[in-house]
Amino acid sequence: MTTKKKIGIFALLFLLIAFSGFVAWANNAMAAQAMAIDAMKGTQTVRVDQDHSMIVFTPLGQIHQGLIFYPGAKVDPQAYAPLAAELAKEEILTVIVPMPLNLAILGSNKALAVMEKYPEVSRWAISGHSLGGAMACKFVSDHPGKVESLILLGAYTTSNWDLSLANLSVLSVSASNDGLSTPEKVDKNREFLPSDTVFFEIEGGNHAQFGDYGEQIGDGKAEISGSEQLDITVTQILTFLEG
Repeated sequence: MTTKKKIGIFALLFLLIAFSGFVAWANNAMAAQAMAIDAMKGTQTVRVDQDHSMIVFTPLGQIHQGLIFYPGAKVDPQAYAPLAAELAKEEILTVIVPMPLNLAILGSNKALAVMEKYPEVSRWAISGHSLGGAMACKFVSDHPGKVESLILLGAYTTSNWDLSLANLSVLSVSASNDGLSTPEKVDKNREFLPSDTVFFEIEGGNHAQFGDYGEQIGDGKAEISGSEQLDITVTQILTFLEG
């Protein structure tokens, strides 16, 4: 075997090992906690259906509009079940979209499949947490006119997906103790959202409590409970969508 062939084989083995390590890292998602697991059971007014492509929270009465949710990076999509369940109680068909390798950057267009599955829903909003929020911004940028509203939770857009001139309503909900999507980062990038964007900061909240998956490395310490942050977030979203 020539030296050139040996180098090629070693390089291929290195790439395979590196890729396997990346897949293992990405699939090691932060797990849904007790509140989320309970919300996945549904209620008398909300049915929960799940397959590999969607987790659907369906109001058993009237459906007023639809909301598509992109999870944060390396977060079990079920961790956002408490938020989805609360929104579905208010006649909002809410669909959490699991992402390839738990990274929304690999599935920013997945909202299209949701809309195709529910053609009877005429009004759509898209939301996301952290990286999921950034990829929701990318979806809006790539598909203008597909959604009426964008809701960011602990997330922001950048010059890559400048939405400052976009024709849509935007809500940005941040948290004062967020150690990842910090208030400073949210403020620095507000110029890339429409001038009438609604900004709301949850005092005492942090990054991880936009979902229910426990503590997250690099995050700040919350001064309110997860259920309190959930209640505030839901109230802000409902007020925004109703307005």
